[in-house]
Amino acid sequence: MTALIIILCLILLSIIAVQYGRFRELSAKIRGEEAAMKESNNRNAAFGVVFVIGFLIFCVVSALYYRNWMLGYGPHESASEHGIELDALFDITLFFTGIVFVLTQIFLFWFAYKYREEKGRKALFMPHDNTLELVWTVIPAVVMCFLVVRGLYAWNEVMADVDPDEEYMEIEALGQQWNWLIRYPGADNLLGETNYRLFSSTNPLAQDWNDTKNLDDFHPNEIVLPKGKKVRVRIRAKDVLHNFDLPHFRVKMDAIPGLPTYFVFTPRLTTEEYRENLKQYPEYQALNEDGVPLWESFNYELACAELCGRGHFSMKRIVRIVEQEEYDRWLATQTSWYEQSVMGTADDPFGDLANLSEIPAYRAAMIANEFNTDADRALAATDEADKTVILKHVYYATGKYDFSGITEKYYLTHVASFLKKNPDVVIELSGHTDNVGSAEGNQVLSENRANKIADYLRGQGIGNERMVVVGYGQDRPIADNASPEGRAQNRRTEFKIISQSAPITNTETTVQ
Repeated sequence: MTALIIILCLILLSIIAVQYGRFRELSAKIRGEEAAMKESNNRNAAFGVVFVIGFLIFCVVSALYYRNWMLGYGPHESASEHGIELDALFDITLFFTGIVFVLTQIFLFWFAYKYREEKGRKALFMPHDNTLELVWTVIPAVVMCFLVVRGLYAWNEVMADVDPDEEYMEIEALGQQWNWLIRYPGADNLLGETNYRLFSSTNPLAQDWNDTKNLDDFHPNEIVLPKGKKVRVRIRAKDVLHNFDLPHFRVKMDAIPGLPTYFVFTPRLTTEEYRENLKQYPEYQALNEDGVPLWESFNYELACAELCGRGHFSMKRIVRIVEQEEYDRWLATQTSWYEQSVMGTADDPFGDLANLSEIPAYRAAMIANEFNTDADRALAATDEADKTVILKHVYYATGKYDFSGITEKYYLTHVASFLKKNPDVVIELSGHTDNVGSAEGNQVLSENRANKIADYLRGQGIGNERMVVVGYGQDRPIADNASPEGRAQNRRTEFKIISQSAPITNTETTVQ
């Protein structure tokens, strides 16, 4: 019914407009064409001046009125570090283009008024004016040069990729109709390889399960990032063009099938901090449809800024920025996609890995990947402190030095394999304890732990000349002995690369 009333009103307005036009036409014929034309010119010229005044006032007033709703103004400062520079560049550009916009509108309508048709007035023909040409060429050129140079500076800063030596985290976003699929790296902090031929219902991101870096990658239902940590987003598209858009972080990058892109940014405001900023403004005290204040219901959003189809709107995803401690707690609750959906299925390439039926295939691959990552880091390190590898999967009960589990043995086979692949490497193999018991007893215990590992490596073909076996007792804790968890970490063995060229001979335990 409402639509019918609107249609009837539009028809009525059309009839009125047509009839008014006919009335004006008949009136002009009665008064004479020349007088009617002069009246029309004067009226339209005056209307133009009134319009431009009202239009400019409207632009300024509306901008001031909606200022606190616009990105970059009021509470909407950039939530990323690079966005501050982009907002500043936008303000500079708006300043210069705003001047041109206002002057252009004023001159346009003023000239229409001043040079309206009048009887006896002749046009002034001015084919060339050097001063005028110079003014409107040089001034825009100087302004544009400034804007381009400033823009290039901002572009180089914003679009720079990460330095391999700096600390950052990498996640992946895959756009598909009509959804974003997100992938995070696991404990190794490395995203595994993908292959578009591997897309399937059980492998939505086309991960290559033969690449062990994939085994701990997980697919969360939400995007959670730590404040202050540089984030590199690997962006892909499965089907059509999409656009990875995080407006509050000033991040926007096309997602193109077959052409991976990326963006790097550092969040600087948590979700709660952004809400606190909004809370200071009366506009955001209004209630939403659920009766919750707008500031309290605010969330960062990931959207698709490309018109990818009729389900385009549904690609909205919530983004949470939290402190590092909260992020670590969230990370600990995640389960890898491999473990959740692939392990033990026909797609699992590690079903019979090393015939170690006692170790789940997923865990075996994880152990191998973890050790290889730690050993490669130690081998490439130049700082002495970074040449140490903790034997993470060799565990000790209080006062014990024996180990017999298949996990420990499997882990140590990788230690032996590493030494065989690097025949010039000599290691210091050290044992450590917590502070339970006497210092003298712990010294002996630490030596026994180191010797037990050395005996196992000898059984794997590693010669005595490759190992300096040391006991450090309770003197070198890596965690607080006040808690059971800390004491468990201190009951450990580790090796340190002390030579990578000239082997030395040592067959006895060194007492410290």
